[in-house]
This record gives sequence, C-alpha cells and structure tokens, in this order.
Amino acid sequence: MNKSLIKLSLDKIKRKFEEELGWLSDAAKDSPSSERFAASVNDMLEKKKGSDIYIENACAAIRTFIKCDGKTIHELSYEKNIRIETFSVLWKFLRGEYLPDFHPDFFIDVYFLFMQAEGKYFPVKYIGLRSHMRRWKSGLDEDIVDIRAQNKDRIINLLVHKISHRYSPQNHYKFEPEMTHEQKVEKIHEWWFDYRFHLSAAIKSPTELNLFMDYSLSPETMLILMEGRKKGMPFFVTPYYLSLLDVTGKEFYDSTIRSYIIYSEKLVKTYGDIRAWEKEDTVVSGEPNAAGWLLPNHNNIHRRYPEVAIMIPDSIGRACGGLCASYQRMYDFQSQRLNFDFQSLMPKESWDKKLGRLMEYFENDTQLRDILITGGDALMSQNKTLRKILDAVYRMSKNKRKANINRPDGEKYAEIKRVRLGTRLPAYLPVRVNEELVAILRDFKEKALTVGIEQFIIQTHFQSPLEMTVEAREAINKILSAGWIITNQLVFTVNASRRGHTAKLRKVLNEAGVVCYYTFSVKGFEENYELFTPNSRSIQESIEEKSAGRLSSEKIDDLIKVLNHEGFSAKKMQEFLFFNKVPFVATDRNVLNLPGVGKSMSFDTVGISRDGKRILRFRYDHSRKHSPIIDKIPEVYIIENKSVAEYLRQLKTMGEDINEYSSIWSYRSGETEPKFRLYEYPDYDFTITDEITNLKI
Repeated sequence: MNKSLIKLSLDKIKRKFEEELGWLSDAAKDSPSSERFAASVNDMLEKKKGSDIYIENACAAIRTFIKCDGKTIHELSYEKNIRIETFSVLWKFLRGEYLPDFHPDFFIDVYFLFMQAEGKYFPVKYIGLRSHMRRWKSGLDEDIVDIRAQNKDRIINLLVHKISHRYSPQNHYKFEPEMTHEQKVEKIHEWWFDYRFHLSAAIKSPTELNLFMDYSLSPETMLILMEGRKKGMPFFVTPYYLSLLDVTGKEFYDSTIRSYIIYSEKLVKTYGDIRAWEKEDTVVSGEPNAAGWLLPNHNNIHRRYPEVAIMIPDSIGRACGGLCASYQRMYDFQSQRLNFDFQSLMPKESWDKKLGRLMEYFENDTQLRDILITGGDALMSQNKTLRKILDAVYRMSKNKRKANINRPDGEKYAEIKRVRLGTRLPAYLPVRVNEELVAILRDFKEKALTVGIEQFIIQTHFQSPLEMTVEAREAINKILSAGWIITNQLVFTVNASRRGHTAKLRKVLNEAGVVCYYTFSVKGFEENYELFTPNSRSIQESIEEKSAGRLSSEKIDDLIKVLNHEGFSAKKMQEFLFFNKVPFVATDRNVLNLPGVGKSMSFDTVGISRDGKRILRFRYDHSRKHSPIIDKIPEVYIIENKSVAEYLRQLKTMGEDINEYSSIWSYRSGETEPKFRLYEYPDYDFTITDEITNLKI
C-alpha cells in the first residue's frame, strides 16, 4: 500500500482512478445516468465470476453499494435519517463534477475496493505477529519494574509534602508532628499497601497531575485538561496508577494507559453534551427502556437481555478507582449520577430496603439467571457492603429455587446460575484485593453452590500488558485462590489496536491466570474520536492475529476442564499454553455494543458517508437470547466515527508502518464469533417457562 495514497487530494485521486481503473472512468463518462453507470459496472462484475475469493468478495461489496445507493436509512446512534449516496457520487466524481462537500477519504476507500475487484490490490499476507508482540513491554519485565520503583520513590516524596501541608483532621492518613522526613517516607511505604490510602491521596487536578508527572505534560495537554476542569470534568488518578507511567517519554511506550487518564480535546469539547450510546441505559421511571424492559428504578438496574441484568448498588461502588477516558457511562459522570465524592456515596439507611426490592425483581423474573454487579466498580464498595450485597443475592437465589419446587415443569422460573463482579481495580488499584475480600468471595461461593449458582466470575479490564504488575499478579492469585474465575474485557482503542498489542495482552493475562472475554470496539460518538478504531481493524485483528490462539474442539474441552478444576492457578494455565504450543488462547469475542439491545460484529458495509466514514449495517447475534424488541429492529445502521484512511494516518503519527495494515481495506463485513464454551450458561434439569416478565414492547 502506497503511504501517500492516504494523503491525496481529490484531483490526484481522480488521476489514480484514470490511470489504474481506466475502464471505470470511461464507463462513468459514457453513462448518461448513475443507473446506467451501475448497469455497466454490474456487467463488468459478471465477467469476474469464478475469480478467486478475494476478488469475489470485492465484487459482492460493490454490488451491495449499488443495491443500497439512493436508500434512506435510520442511523441508530444519532437517531437520524440519512441517504446513502455512494455509487451515484462516484459516477459524478469520475465525470469531473466538482464535489467540495465530499472528503478525499470517501474516494480513497472506493479506490481500494475497485482495485481489489480488479485483482490489482493484493495485500501482503501478515506473518509478523510474534515480532510485533515482542515490541510491547509487560509490567513484569525487570527493567519496567525498576523504572516504576524509581517512580514510586519520587511520588512518595511528593506525597510527604502533600500530606504535611494538608489540613484535614478527619483524614486517617496524617503525620504526627514530631515525625522526621525519613519517618514520613517510611509511613507512606506502609500506607502504600492500603487501597484506601491511594483513594485518599488521589490526584484531582491538572496542575497536581503535572507536578506528580515531573512537569512532563506539554502546554497543549495542560490547556485541554484545564478546559476540562472548567467544565466540571472529574479528575481522579491514584498514586499507584501514576507510578505506572513513564514521565521521561524515553523508557517505554505507555500511550495505551496514558490515554486513559489524559483526556483528548474532543472529549473535553463534548463534555456536557455526551449522550448514552447504549440507549437502554436511559430510563424514564415507570416506562420500559429501549430494549423493552421494565425496571424497579432507573439508577440501580440496567438490562438489555432476558437472561442477564446489571446491578449498580447505592454505595461507593458507584465510583471508580479512576476515570477511564473511554468509559461507556461517561454521561453518568456528566450528570453526577456517578462521581468521586465517596462520602456522599456511602450506603444510606434506606439502601437495605432498596436492596430488598432489587432482589425481589430478580426473584420474580422468569428469565434472569445472571447478575453482573458493577458500577462504577463493584470492588470500590467496602467489604461489609459487598458482603451484604452477596448475602442478599444468596438469599434471593435460595428463595427462587425454593419457589420453583411448586411450579410444574415448563412453568418454572430461571434460577440464578452466574454471579459476576465488574471491576477495574486489579489493574487500577490491585492492593484493594485483601485477605478479607478473598474470604468474602470464598464464603459466598461455598454458600451459593448449595442453591444452584455454578459460575463465579470477576470481570475485569486490563487495557495493556503494562498494567500487569507484580501487585496485579498477586491480586489475581488471591482471587483465583477463592475459586473465582477472572475474565477480561478490552476496549479496542487506537493505541490498543496496534499490531501485536492485543495479542501480547492476551498472552500476559493468560500467563497470570486470566481468560479473555470481550474485545470491544469503541463506541462512535464524537467524545471518543481520538480513541475510535474502525470495525474493519477489529475483524482484521481477529482473523490475522487472534487466530494464533485458536484451539480445536478437543483442546477447548481440555482448557475448560483446566479452568473449572478446583485448584486452578496461573501455573495450570501456563502449562496448558506450553503443552499446546500456543502463545495465548483466543477465548474472547470481538464485538460492538450496539446502541439498541445487544452486542454484535455481524455487519456489511453498505456505503460511505461524505466524510469518508463507512456506513455499516449490523445484524444481531442470533446465537443468544435477545429482547423480543429486535423483531421490530432486525437491522441496525451505524456510521463509523472515523474513516479507515484517517485511522491509518493516526497510526502513522504513532510511528506505525501502515503497510503492515494494508489488508484492512478488504475487511468490509464481519460475523460475530461463536461464544467460547466456558461462557455458556449451565443447563437446568427442568424446563423453564416461555413467559417473559418485566417486559413491555
């Protein structure tokens, strides 16, 4: 792929069409209408039948463009009607009409499509995975450990000054008047292993961040952060997480984790106007959400599927250990429903009653079998609060099972089979995983097994192999010792999407005993523009990189036995990887959370917008149960947030060789991957009812 192609002007692109695709230009000039032009192209495509699959795929994509041209669709993320004008615009362009409203990226994408159909664009087969994986450092590498030890010492000295000059008599973390500097340093070393200290000492302003990052932030970055502060954007970074960053910019490439705490200009500009991408999360009291579900209230339960619901408790669990720039509920921080005012988030006296009502909702629902307790962050809740929530889940599950005894087969309710805790703290603040928490998890599992719950999962979020530290590994080992499985969800940002990065993350996580669950495409609103990666790159990564960890059906059976064994540990996973000669296991699914009622990666490209962004037509993942509302919206149209050409230009500024991504142009459709069998719900020994409660379509 010629690197200069992604920078061409309209005139130069037109010249490329004339030079490389002369028959197409001639057909446009000889056709009195776009319809006649389409007929001429269709005639040419007929002659390509019987060509190799690569050319056939391109021809199929062109036919889709022709079929959808002139069609008005409803774009679901922005909820607006748009007219697809891809082929008719190409006809005008090749005839020499002036089209100032169309970006060159529009025609660059079309150019590669026709070059593929002509057999003139054959990207080099990708074979560099292992070398690309070696590019990315792990937080367990000795040199990284040493650098971060120095960071910790520097940060602790700054914390001595901060705490010495902080007047807060209620604060538990304070120095005695007679303490020397050395004693204060020693005291903070002791506090470092207390997660509450990190929350207490968190950095909450851009100027303080710059101080703790050794004044390494650029003036441009500071202006963006200061503007965000004026707009009321929350800012919260713990000393631990700051110690993971390279303030010199020379030791290791930390942009993937840095982009989680350094907000982009687009995010700051749109803050205040951010809307919910997942429309089912927007609830009017007493009304069904976008997926048709009736909920007990609009703050504590989120739901899109019949079988699973998200529970957000009224506790410090509504907060996070830091605010991720790509967080799906950024709009909730915007409206103050989520925040970092921990005192205001402490459970109120009425929480016990509300928790009881939430459990009644689960108990009386016919289809729910899976509870994801999250927030915010489930592990931000205090241990006593988390124990209370899990005890309530246990009692509800017991009651639900008992009530089923009197229901005939075919009318029984789904019983709770899976409990999950959603948390980023193993990456953000691993010292949160203390012995008391482990005991709570172990005790709950022992009780819950007696009432039919079989799956116990900590659902975490590591974004980079740099987040796997000695402390994180210890936290993971503690959780595994309680008999819970740990799964990971990755957000496929631009930084995370670079060749080999996601593969290396899978490897590092697997070796620590974590299995991957989802690789999420970034949602396409403007606040995510800097982070957005086109879905074509997700498909490319899945086919060309993740495939290195795919297993045969027999090996999958072996892996599930290993994971479900009572004594599962990181060592057991390492042995599995070694004996099966795979760098990692491909247990995750690459998906996008559609702004309606579900996840999918089944799509076709049906057109291109004026600014060169692909228009995708999604189909729901029919391998799982959905809200019946999908019968009313069987197809979802989404305009991506960034053109493929702009994405490649962004990679180039990061130092990537975009020739290594050349096949990206050919990925214009996708299919949702099968669910890894570990994530299937266990079967019942009875038949549940077909009745769906708490639903209003």
